Amino acid sequence: MNNLIVSNTALALTAVFVVFAMWIGYREHLGITKDLIVATIRCVIQLFVVGYVLKYVFQVNNWLLTMLLILIIIFNGAYNARGRSGGLRNAFWISLTAIATSTLVILLVLVLDGALKFIPSQIIPVSGMIVSNSMVSMGLCFRTMNSMFKDRRSQVLEMLALGATPMIASKGIIRDAIKTGLQPTIDSAKTVGLVALPGMMSGMIFAGADPVLAIKYQIMVTFMLLGITSISSIIGCYLGYKSFFNQRDQLIR
Repeated sequence: MNNLIVSNTALALTAVFVVFAMWIGYREHLGITKDLIVATIRCVIQLFVVGYVLKYVFQVNNWLLTMLLILIIIFNGAYNARGRSGGLRNAFWISLTAIATSTLVILLVLVLDGALKFIPSQIIPVSGMIVSNSMVSMGLCFRTMNSMFKDRRSQVLEMLALGATPMIASKGIIRDAIKTGLQPTIDSAKTVGLVALPGMMSGMIFAGADPVLAIKYQIMVTFMLLGITSISSIIGCYLGYKSFFNQRDQLIR
């Protein structure tokens, strides 16, 4: 590990940056002090709890325990995506379907082609990356659909009045929502290595791995993330648009 050590003193000193952010919020009257305090406390508690849980899971190396942790990650991702849906009907189940499908497909491909071994130290971190990116894309898709169904309400109603099905009337909105869900990942892929050195690549380099090997893994992760957001965005949008219509194919939102 190249003698990487983060002392408690060093960790405590970095809290100065949080205090600085609070000072900026107070000075500029942003009203974010409470959120910063809550976020900081939650961050510390959650990460320490997860750290000790992962340490135990890695030591036990039991596939049932590994699967349970993956399911918990998927459930939490779907729950948080639902919170970003703006009250969309069935948002949790739509998110769960999209996130679980993308996670299963990507993990299956990576394990079968030998890129990953089905061991906790490899599967769980990758599952976290998959679910977090799926969650973000789902949130973007939900917000985009909510906004566009509101802005294009007259257009959708006109198409329905002319005999179009909800699918046809919503096609443009679905397409734009999928594009929005994909855009952050596409932008990230364009700048990777030039603007940002992503977490997995940086972590491997910090740990002393060959930078070329780290780059290969990062390319794999980038391709994986593009596939993840594509799958989750498509499933989320094609299931989600139905929540804007009732059983009589009438626009209700």
